[in-house]
Amino acid sequence: MEEDIGYRISFSSLCFINDHIGFHGTIKNSPSDFIVIEIDEQGQLVNKIIDEPNSKISKIPLEPNNFAKKQKLDLQDSSSEDGSNQESTTLMKCSSGYQNHQSALGKEDTVSDGTCKCEDKADVLSSILDEKTNELLHQFAYDIKEKWNSKTELIGPSPEFSLGRILDKSQRAILHSAIRQKYPFLITVGKNSEIVVKPNLEYKELCQLVSQEEAFDFFKYLDAKKENSKFTFKPDTNKDHRKAVHHFVNKKFGNLVETKSFPELNYNSGSSSLVVTVRFREKAHNHRKRSLPECQERKVIHTAFTLRKENLEMFEAVGFLAIKLGVIPSDFSYAGLKDKKAITYQTMVVRKVTPERLKNIEKEIEKKRMVVFNIRSVDDSLRLGQLKGNHFEIIIRNLKNQTNDSANLRERISEAIENVKNKGFVNYYGPQRFGMGRKVHTDQIGLALLKNEMVKAIKLFLTPEDLDDPVNRAKKYFLQTEDAKGTLSLMPEFKVRDRALLESLHRFGMTEEGCIQAWFSFPHSMRIFYIHAYSSKIWNEAVSYRLATYGSRVVEGDLICLDKDINDEHFPNSKVHLVTEEEEESNAYAIHQVVLPVLGYNIQYPKNKVGQWYHEILNRDGLQTCRFKVPALKLNIPGCYRQILKHPHNLSYQLMEDHDMDVKTESSNITETALSLLISFDLDASCYATVCLREIMKHDV
Repeated sequence: MEEDIGYRISFSSLCFINDHIGFHGTIKNSPSDFIVIEIDEQGQLVNKIIDEPNSKISKIPLEPNNFAKKQKLDLQDSSSEDGSNQESTTLMKCSSGYQNHQSALGKEDTVSDGTCKCEDKADVLSSILDEKTNELLHQFAYDIKEKWNSKTELIGPSPEFSLGRILDKSQRAILHSAIRQKYPFLITVGKNSEIVVKPNLEYKELCQLVSQEEAFDFFKYLDAKKENSKFTFKPDTNKDHRKAVHHFVNKKFGNLVETKSFPELNYNSGSSSLVVTVRFREKAHNHRKRSLPECQERKVIHTAFTLRKENLEMFEAVGFLAIKLGVIPSDFSYAGLKDKKAITYQTMVVRKVTPERLKNIEKEIEKKRMVVFNIRSVDDSLRLGQLKGNHFEIIIRNLKNQTNDSANLRERISEAIENVKNKGFVNYYGPQRFGMGRKVHTDQIGLALLKNEMVKAIKLFLTPEDLDDPVNRAKKYFLQTEDAKGTLSLMPEFKVRDRALLESLHRFGMTEEGCIQAWFSFPHSMRIFYIHAYSSKIWNEAVSYRLATYGSRVVEGDLICLDKDINDEHFPNSKVHLVTEEEEESNAYAIHQVVLPVLGYNIQYPKNKVGQWYHEILNRDGLQTCRFKVPALKLNIPGCYRQILKHPHNLSYQLMEDHDMDVKTESSNITETALSLLISFDLDASCYATVCLREIMKHDV
């Protein structure tokens, strides 16, 4: 890859706050040289094993296994693969009166032993309907199925069968459910107190796409309406066919359910076939008061865990876990993003997955350089910024002076570290936030999204690097052809984000609306990440301009935070104060109290040259009328404030001789033992260790 010269120039132009000389060295020689451990809101390192002797995971109710093999279907058994409630189980009791037509109704209508499941030898239909009506209903169902099986078209109006008037409301409800569960190829319609039975033409239509067994099971799943449950069609290698299944389900039932494609979990064969998974959409909670049992029943399962990953991008890790657990990436929440080339520990929460289910995949994900532990049930998801900070343990290797002078390297290193420990560092967003080393940076994508240039944003995301590898060959093919289907066949499976985007483009097209839908294949946290990257880039430029213009003085029109102890960026406008002329003259505030706004719709700008600079930059980028809301992507960016200086906490360091990396000095041929620096420190949330190291070493790292 060609070096990203333009970006390096931009980052190199950022300011320093200390005046020591610094030194050279290399970081991230290997992931183990850069260890990041999240610090939770209680100030605890999340890599410590939580000892909870009183908690027993086995007491937590099991969730349905989304990839479990389907049981053989049975018309008289109402429990679909996700299970069902006690009432619908009771509804499916059967009597021997229906044995005559079992074979005619089809293979899937009987249990594996050819008999009906019976409980107290009574069918709920028989208990409500008289014997003649019950038999006529069964004959009606038999006739419909026979005509469909024989490919005979139903001529004229859709046939109907009336059960007559059922005056008792509760009995009508039971009959509606019992008939739909027993005969999913039929539908029931209420006319006053009368129940009319008709063929379910949507069932017939689905049978043209999938097997009768799958159609039967799918409509039983729909009717059970069990919240948080899922239904999975059989593995399918035909992309066009999967697309047709997606289209059918979304067209007919899109207001009730949503569909996603997931790779089939076939670890032995390495098959790349996918399965179409259906799940109920979340219902908006109404505001009526519910009883405690109701609230407990509606409560969504949340499982927290500590994730250790090594040399793995954050979104790739989440995508991989989502596939293994049969959920979607947006079901995961976390407090912050973590470096790729590092060993990182962080807390995550996944919705709709029990601790048992997560524990079941522990061995599988180890192959992907991930470990999960501290698995436990919690009440809610995490939000970005919900942490106190991060602890870093870093090794800087191959240390040497910046110039060819004979200064004592050990003294120079000690001086640099002590300076930053006491005076702090400029709190820039680190280069990894912008995708350093790439042709297209994340802030460029964010700017396109803010300007509602959805197609341009997609093309920027899929811009290839100057590398001849499968990923970049796939991207080059897409930009040349805009053929999402063909690009999918070229894109490696591990590129979870890219494939999700391409699948949506294949489904919806490369139009403006299609690209909007494609962005929804990413979770909200990732969609907004790109816009935050743009805001971060502007903030970096703003703080450089502020320090170049006013230095370390606090001047009139500056913004300062009234709170003495700040460890995150999200504090309200009420805590931001505009420095007056009198306060400037009396030196009422120190430079470490100064904050600058991170762009958004709910911020105020400094009332000096810096504020004017912000407006000029927005005009430059075509955002003079931007409200920092992207309704098409459901993104609202309120903005926040960020301190221009920060200090590392609990800083300690140790110089070590690295005998495996002996070097020759340039002034002589004498071989010296290379020095390495082991440094550890804590940083507040949203601070970057690479930026702190840049201030210490006085060069880009």
